[in-house]
This record gives sequence, structure tokens and C-alpha cells, in this order.
Amino acid sequence: QVQLVESGGGLVQAGGSLRLSCAASTNIFSTYTMGWFRQPPGKQREFVAAITSDTNTNYADSVKGRFTISRDNAKRTVFLQMNSLTPDDTGVYYCNAHHPQYNLDYWGKGTLVTGSP
Repeated sequence: QVQLVESGGGLVQAGGSLRLSCAASTNIFSTYTMGWFRQPPGKQREFVAAITSDTNTNYADSVKGRFTISRDNAKRTVFLQMNSLTPDDTGVYYCNAHHPQYNLDYWGKGTLVTGSP
């Protein structure tokens, strides 16, 4: 069982920035693909960004050029740098750990990001 703890959410004005962090409990963190998803109010959870074990990244079209995902394997932590935030970025942001070999998925409890007009 892998525990994921997100932090860094909050209220930010349009155009502002936030940096989310997700700390993982697993000793084999480096082998996981790590991702961020978000759930806007009244909507389904959606993909935001992911980074593989060899640091290949993928982003949703809506955040390309504004968000950057990165990882620090020594600290077992994945980050999401969010710039140029808008009210459309509002939602609960969830950290995901996916192990491609064992097809395992773990989720954090989420952190709320609110973009004000």
C-alpha cells in the first residue's frame, strides 16, 4: 500500500502561481509513473499531467505551457508548478501513483486549488 499526501493548494488570483507537492511512502517511488488529476466543482475527475520513471512528461491540452510536472526521487516527491492560473483551474487536485508493471494505482486525498477572477 502506497500513501500519497498532497500539499500546496490554496486561493490564488488569476494570473498567479501555485506549486503542489505530493509525498509518497513507497521505497520504490522511482519506478512509479506519477500523475496529477483534478476534479472541478460538479464535474468528473480529469487528467492534468504525468511523469514516467524515466521523466517523460505528458500534459492535458488545457494546461500545456502553463503547468510543469517534475519529480525528486530522493525525496519521493512529485511536484506540479502551476502558472498563469485562471478560475477554470479551480478544483480538487489529486496525486496518483501508477506502477506499470504491476498495474497498481494509488490516490491521495486531494488538495483544493481555487482560482479567483
